[in-house]
Amino acid sequence: MTEWIDDQLESFAADGPPPLPAGETYLERDGVRIWFGSWGKGPAVLLLHGGMGNAGNFGHQVPALLAAGYRVIAIDSRGQGRSSWDGRPFSYEQFAEDAFEVMDQLGVARAAVVGWSDGACTGLAMAKARPERVRGVFYFACNVDETGTYPFEMTPTIGNCLTRHTKDYAALSPAPDGFDAMGQALQVMQGSLPNYSAADLASIDVSVTVAQAERDEFIRPEHARYIANTVPGAQFVDLLGVSHFAPVQRPAVFNRAVLAFLEGLPAV
Repeated sequence: MTEWIDDQLESFAADGPPPLPAGETYLERDGVRIWFGSWGKGPAVLLLHGGMGNAGNFGHQVPALLAAGYRVIAIDSRGQGRSSWDGRPFSYEQFAEDAFEVMDQLGVARAAVVGWSDGACTGLAMAKARPERVRGVFYFACNVDETGTYPFEMTPTIGNCLTRHTKDYAALSPAPDGFDAMGQALQVMQGSLPNYSAADLASIDVSVTVAQAERDEFIRPEHARYIANTVPGAQFVDLLGVSHFAPVQRPAVFNRAVLAFLEGLPAV
C-alpha cells in the first residue's frame, strides 16, 4: 500500500487528518473543561499535540497505536481544540497537571507520552514533576531553552498548517472567535518557556527519545542532539524527509519511530 505523503500540508489544510474514533469525555478542572478521548486496551500512550492544534492532528497515529495493542489517550490542551480557557497565562507545568488529572479520571497510573512540539515540552514537564507516572517521553520538535530555535520565517507549509488550525478552532472551540487571543498567549509562553538548564535535563529519570525532523522549520538539529546527549540514557532519532509537521506529512515515518520507542520501554 502506498504510504501517505503530504509534505506541503495541502491535504491537511483542505481536509484535515482522518477523524478520531468515536467517544469523548470532559474533565472539569480549575475553572476549565479539558476534552480528551480514550480508546483501546493495553499499555497507555498519551498523545499531546502542538500549539494551536488539537488531538485530531493525531488522526494518522491513533489507528496505528490501537492496531499495535496500546490504549490511546489524546487530550485537547486547555484553550485549544474543544477545551476551554479562563484567560490565565499558559505554562507547560499547567498542561502537565491537566494531563495527570485526565490520567486520574481514567484510572491510569502510568503512561508513555508522545509529544509533538508544545506537547513534547508538556511531556518533559510531566517527567520532571512525577517520573513515577511517566513510562517514557517521545520528544518531537521542541526546544528546552531559547537557543534551540531558528528565527521565525513563514513558509507555505506553515501557512497551510495555520489554515487547518484556524478552521478547526472555529469548528471545535467553545469560544470560536478566540483563536488570535489564544495564539498570542501561547506565543508569550513559548517566548520564555521552557527554560531548562543542563542540570535540569540531567535530573530527568525516565526513558526519553528525542526525534528531530530533517527539515524542521523551528528547531535546530544541534539543539535536539544536545537534549539527547544531556538527558541520561536518552536516544536520538532522525526523521528523514519530513519537517516540524511529520505526523501529518508522512505518518508512516513518524509512526515507525513512535512504535520503536514504545517497544523499547521497560515493561509496564
